[in-house]
Amino acid sequence: MPGKFNDLLADIFRMTVDTGPRGVLRLAQAVEAVVSIGAQWFVEQAQVYSFAPSLQIFGGSTLSSSPPRLLRRLFERLGATYIKLGQFIASSPSLFPDEYVNEFQSCLDRTPAIPFADVKAIIQEDLGRSLDDVYEYVDSAPLASASIAQVHAARLKGSKKDVVIKVLKPGVVDVLRADLNFLYVAARVLEFLNPQISRTSLVSVIGDLRTSIMEEADFQKEAVNVESFRTYLETMNLFKQATAPVVYRHCSTRRVLTMERLYGVPLTDLKSISSIVPNPEATLITALNVWFGSLLGCETFHADVHAGNLLVLRDGRIGFIDFGIVGRVSPKTWVAVETFLASFGTGDYYAMATALNQMGATDKKVDLLRFSKDLEKIFSAVKDLDSDIRITTAGGPQGATVAATLAVDERQINALLLDVFRLSEAYGLRFPREFGLLLKQLLYFDRYTRLLAPDLKVLQDERVIIGKTDRRYSY
Repeated sequence: MPGKFNDLLADIFRMTVDTGPRGVLRLAQAVEAVVSIGAQWFVEQAQVYSFAPSLQIFGGSTLSSSPPRLLRRLFERLGATYIKLGQFIASSPSLFPDEYVNEFQSCLDRTPAIPFADVKAIIQEDLGRSLDDVYEYVDSAPLASASIAQVHAARLKGSKKDVVIKVLKPGVVDVLRADLNFLYVAARVLEFLNPQISRTSLVSVIGDLRTSIMEEADFQKEAVNVESFRTYLETMNLFKQATAPVVYRHCSTRRVLTMERLYGVPLTDLKSISSIVPNPEATLITALNVWFGSLLGCETFHADVHAGNLLVLRDGRIGFIDFGIVGRVSPKTWVAVETFLASFGTGDYYAMATALNQMGATDKKVDLLRFSKDLEKIFSAVKDLDSDIRITTAGGPQGATVAATLAVDERQINALLLDVFRLSEAYGLRFPREFGLLLKQLLYFDRYTRLLAPDLKVLQDERVIIGKTDRRYSY
C-alpha cells in the first residue's frame, strides 16, 4: 500500500508540473461554466413554474432543461476535451442511457467555428508571412469545424494547387493538457480508493485517450503519418490505385497543416460511386488490399477509416485522408491478428477465442469453449445491421444520406466493440490498444462490404491479400 500511495503522489506531482498555471485557470473556467449553466437552468425552471406548473415532471426537470441537455450544454461550454467526451458518449449506446446518447449526437458533427480573423492570425504567426504571400485565396467559411481543428479551402500562390488548411484552434493544447491531466489524476485517485475500479481499465482508457488526443493536436505528427503512407504507396507502386494528400511543408507547422485537396465521394455513396467506376466491388477490394498492405508495409496504418475519411476520387482511385489517428502493429500482436482474421472470415469462434486469448494479457485460465459461444452471440449481431445501412443510403439528398449513414454506422460499430471488450475483460483479458484500432477498422470495412458487395466474403476471397507486402493490383 505505501508503494502504491507513493506512485499515486508521483503521478499527481508529474501531472501538476505538466499542467502548469493553466490548471488553475481551467478550474476557474469550469466553476464559471457550472455556475452559468446552473443559473440558466434556474431561470428556465422559474419561468416554467410561473407560467406552466403542469409542465413540471418528476425531479423538477423540464423538457427544455433535462439532465442530458444540461450536461451536453455544460460539455460544449467547457470546450474541446469535453466535446471529445461527448462524442464518446454519443458513440457508445451500450454504455450510456439512450437519452444521453441521443442528446450528444450533436457533438459528433457540429462544433462552433472560430472567427476567420483568428484562423488568419494563427496561420500568419506560424508561417511568419502574410496570407497573401502564401495563398492565392483562403475561403473564410470553414469546410469543417471539429473540437480541435478547423479546415478551410484555399489555393496556393504560384502553383495554383487547390489545398485545404487545417488549423489548430487557439489555446486548445493547453486546455486539452489541463483537462486530460485532471481526468487522469481523478481516475488514479478513484482506483487507489477503490481497487475494484482497476478491473474496468479506467486509468488505462483515459491514459490512451490522453495520448491519442494530444497526438491529434500536433499536425507535424500527422504530416509524418501522411508522408509515411505516401511512401508506402510509392514503394509498392500503388499510386494508380490509391493516394493520400500531398503535404506542403513550406506552409505547414505544428498548428497549421496545408495539404492537397482531394475531390471524391464517401465509400458509402453507392449511387455516386457507380457513376464513377464500373465495378464498386473491385474498388472496395482495392481499398481493402491497400489498407491491409499498410499494416505491415507502412510504419503506421490509418486507424480511422470511416466513410468521411475514405473517398472514391473522380479518377476512380481510393483517397485516404485525415491521418490524425494511426496505429502500429507489433510482430507479437500480428501473429494473433492473423488467426483472428481467419476466424472472423470463417465464423470459427473457437479459433477466434483462442486468438484473443493469445493476444490478451491474463493471469488466469480461460474457458475457451464458453468464451467462443459468448463471442458467437456478439458477432451474430453484425448480420442485423444490413437493412439499416442499405436503407439510409438509398435516398434523399447526398449530404443527408451520408450523414445518416455515418451516424448509424458509428454507433453500431462502437456498441459492438464495447461488447467484445467487456466480454473479454469478464474473462480476464486485456488487449493492446492497436488491436482495438484494428478491430474497429475491420468493422468499418465490413459495413462497406455489405453495401458495395454484399456477396463478397472478404477474408476468404483470393483477391483480398492479407499479411503480405509484395503485392501488385491490376483491376
